Amino acid sequence: MRQFVFIAAMALAASAGGLGGRADYVGGTSADFERRVSGRIVTTGVDSLRFLTKGKAVEIRYDRIHTIEYGQKVDRRLVSAVLISPLLLMAKSRKHFLTLGYNDPDGRAQALIFQLDKADVRAVLASLEARTGRKVTYQDDEARKAGKG
Repeated sequence: MRQFVFIAAMALAASAGGLGGRADYVGGTSADFERRVSGRIVTTGVDSLRFLTKGKAVEIRYDRIHTIEYGQKVDRRLVSAVLISPLLLMAKSRKHFLTLGYNDPDGRAQALIFQLDKADVRAVLASLEARTGRKVTYQDDEARKAGKG
């Protein structure tokens, strides 16, 4: 019952605005998620980051996070261009990925990969740097521009 109350409280908190960034868990070593799941990364906690979904809440202590990496994947909209207009070949779609490396309570290395909403990237990265004391590693110059503004 206690766990249910905790998850319900986290879900309610996630529905309130301004608590973090929208994110999709897309991969990693977590046994908590078997597939892609949407949720919210909450970076306002004093001691830990939380990823909240409708059914689960995962918490990672900031002092256990050892890697913060940000990168972008750029896709050309080829299918749309072929079907609709060749002008869409010029359009790019950027996807924003955050990888967190951390040690679980047993000391084992773990990783979580999230796809962030474009509007939330800078706030989430700045919060993580401030809370963990670690610098974000950018995969390339384009990611550095997007992450720092």
